[in-house]
Amino acid sequence: MKSPALFIGHGSPMNTLEENRYTQAWRDLGSTLERPKAILMVSAHWFFGATAVTAMARPRTIHDFYGFPQALFDFDYPAPGAPDLAGEIVEAVKPQWVGLDRDQWGFDHGAWSVLAHLYPEADIPVVQLSINALKPLDYHLELAARLGTLRDRGVMIIGSGNVVHNLHQVRWDQPEAGFDWAQRFDEAAIEQMAQAPEDILKLTEHPDYDLAVPTPDHFIPLLYTAGVAAAGEGRAQTLVHGYSMGSLSMTCYGVGCGVAPDALTDGGAPAAGIPATTPPEQANI
Repeated sequence: MKSPALFIGHGSPMNTLEENRYTQAWRDLGSTLERPKAILMVSAHWFFGATAVTAMARPRTIHDFYGFPQALFDFDYPAPGAPDLAGEIVEAVKPQWVGLDRDQWGFDHGAWSVLAHLYPEADIPVVQLSINALKPLDYHLELAARLGTLRDRGVMIIGSGNVVHNLHQVRWDQPEAGFDWAQRFDEAAIEQMAQAPEDILKLTEHPDYDLAVPTPDHFIPLLYTAGVAAAGEGRAQTLVHGYSMGSLSMTCYGVGCGVAPDALTDGGAPAAGIPATTPPEQANI
């Protein structure tokens, strides 16, 4: 049986420490889905000019944000790495090239803020794949299709970002709001993922794309889930749907989950926010 694939709208790193409707949904997913043998994480926060995969036995926990409480900087996610899986990834994507990162990166908050709820015991091996900032968007879809074969070996593939992610438009006083343009774009993504994930790049033609995706880093992880879906089941289901602070989408998707979409986001607290003293665009969330 194939391991599922997920896209998680991760929002603020403060979701790591808080209990709200979204973090509860992530916990419910982790306890419901078949336990994977390993996890391949594609996080918005490892975005640089190369394609690499963590290949160390004990990845470090990276606190790659600013202006948050000390408790968040003290958080540790001590999951083991998987050097053998990193080597398999290098082979699986050929002729594309992936470098083995043996000592530089680790788990950034796009990875551990989600995994802290999906698998809080941190006992499943995890590798993280970088997002190559120099490559066109269709490169990531093609790479995802090649990576999808790992699901047959019990590897869960998780993209962590936000479909709508505009920090310049954040409103602290509207913790559950989604601006009209944010909702329009998010709904278009939901429809595309459900009907034709292979055509996900049609979203770049959407009239609200420039507002919803002012930078590509948080959007590209969705392309990995779309690429996996296109190469496999042909669709992705919406598992969680909602918004935070007007300009962040918390929507999550699943591929091959075998889980009926539940009222996961009904009731409970809104998604975590950002400290009011920290400029959102400089918080690196």
